[in-house]
Amino acid sequence: MDPQLEVISIAAPRGRPTLVFLHEGLGSAGLWKDFPAAVAQRTTCGALVYSRYGNGFSPILKEPREPSYMHDEALRVLPTLLAEFEIEDPILVGHSDGASIALIYAGEHPNAVRALVLEAPHLFVEELSVHSIAAIKHEYETTDLRARMMPYHADADRTFYGWNDVWLAPAFADWNIESYVARVRAPVFAIQGLDDEYGTPAQLESLARRAPAPVDRLLLARCGHAPHSDRRALVESAIAAWVTCITS
Repeated sequence: MDPQLEVISIAAPRGRPTLVFLHEGLGSAGLWKDFPAAVAQRTTCGALVYSRYGNGFSPILKEPREPSYMHDEALRVLPTLLAEFEIEDPILVGHSDGASIALIYAGEHPNAVRALVLEAPHLFVEELSVHSIAAIKHEYETTDLRARMMPYHADADRTFYGWNDVWLAPAFADWNIESYVARVRAPVFAIQGLDDEYGTPAQLESLARRAPAPVDRLLLARCGHAPHSDRRALVESAIAAWVTCITS
């Protein structure tokens, strides 16, 4: 693990698993706010929250991201991080890009994951996603979005364009992780907002169809791309109840 990665750790009580929180493309450890601690408390689990390279107050991105950046995180960085913190049976809690990273890891290491909690996962690239990511570039350059990101990232510009540019790159259009999903053995709880501007329920339909593991799905009205923020009370309670059920 890069010793400079921004990490927040809550020790797991004896015999309890650790929830590993994997943020979205523009996310960070800080942008989860108190959600990880709240879920950890309600489930009597530990928690590990970190900012990926290029996000939060981890090292600033120095080069353009490659279309394989989520695979690199899942197959190289995350295994090292889990080993460093001696986490052998994690529950991966991923949001958006973080949910995709969780699925890649669980597909590559099917016996090394207790469970997956996924918010707005991407399994493949949708036209809606590309359209919205192009639109948010204009928003970043013309509204206060940049100013709102600055408290949560060492270099908001590099964080934003590092994510935005790769998603809009022609080479990213064929990005797809459905082959990894087909190897996931851990139980899955997947959550999707029906007003999500970056993905549709087709992502969860593919997940449920391809994963050999059981997939519980929660579709939320009046909810966009961040269920843990848009419908905080309901999502926190649902995740806590689900995790408690599978770990009891």
